[in-house]
Amino acid sequence: MKRKNLKCPYCGSTAVLQKASLVYGVNAIDEHLYVCSHYPECNSYVGVHKGTLIPKGTLANGDLRNKRIQTHKVFSQLWRNGIMNKKQAYRWMQYKFCLSPEQAHIGQFSEYRCDELMRISHEVLQNNHIAV
Repeated sequence: MKRKNLKCPYCGSTAVLQKASLVYGVNAIDEHLYVCSHYPECNSYVGVHKGTLIPKGTLANGDLRNKRIQTHKVFSQLWRNGIMNKKQAYRWMQYKFCLSPEQAHIGQFSEYRCDELMRISHEVLQNNHIAV
């Protein structure tokens, strides 16, 4: 497995592959994270896909990580409530934002794009009489 060369979007430093326990301590679920080399002063990191060294998205600070988590919670309601299946929901997202399949990952989204996905997901949920 090859490590990725990632830069921190906040301070420009190189991200380094670390054990997730560096950030999460004994509560670590992920095996590894790419962490800004200025952590913890620069609180920017991203997890990797299980069993790989492939990042789940881009490095994010606490605000953006929390925004992405909230966005996932709202977006996933589209298939959890049977409005569309998961594959259809991701295709819908791609269409709405003119994204390729490679770009259609909340882990790569900015705060603005997260806000927009939550907004349009809420609209679909409301139109289907589902409270969030």
